[in-house]
Amino acid sequence: MTYLRYGRALDMGDYPITASGLRKMKDELKRLESVERPKISAEIEVARAHGDLRENAEYHAAKEKQSHIEGRILDINSWIARAEVIDVSKFKGGDKIVFGATVELNDTETDKKVTYRLVGEYEADLKKRWISIASPVARGLLGKKVGDVATIQSPGGAREYEVLSVAFEDVE
Repeated sequence: MTYLRYGRALDMGDYPITASGLRKMKDELKRLESVERPKISAEIEVARAHGDLRENAEYHAAKEKQSHIEGRILDINSWIARAEVIDVSKFKGGDKIVFGATVELNDTETDKKVTYRLVGEYEADLKKRWISIASPVARGLLGKKVGDVATIQSPGGAREYEVLSVAFEDVE
């Protein structure tokens, strides 16, 4: 998948992300490395002191948790290394839907309004209605303007959405 940034395509290894998304990712990495890693190491030491490791459930649980934490640290480091921070404030006043846009849509069939923010893959959050730029909905909206109708393919069939507004803000 390629993304456009200020008129140039990002490499497939790059991941578009907002500045706030990158900050949150770095905060999680710092917490994992400075809090969770030492905490799990201490848990392993306590479990080791209980004796026979072959039948020590605490030890095996702690090792499994350690493996999960180390895997998450590796993943986040990889994502940060390939992150392409996009300053969405540069798009303010623009009327085209691109990365970072907050869009209000109207389902033409049900007349129901919905708002989405197009963000990077790793900062998508359905509870906040932040959707990945790689999602079918986001791909169907890219390049549209206020008043345009976007046809989005969904498992239930094609749906049409009218674009009511496009805004750009770097939300925390």
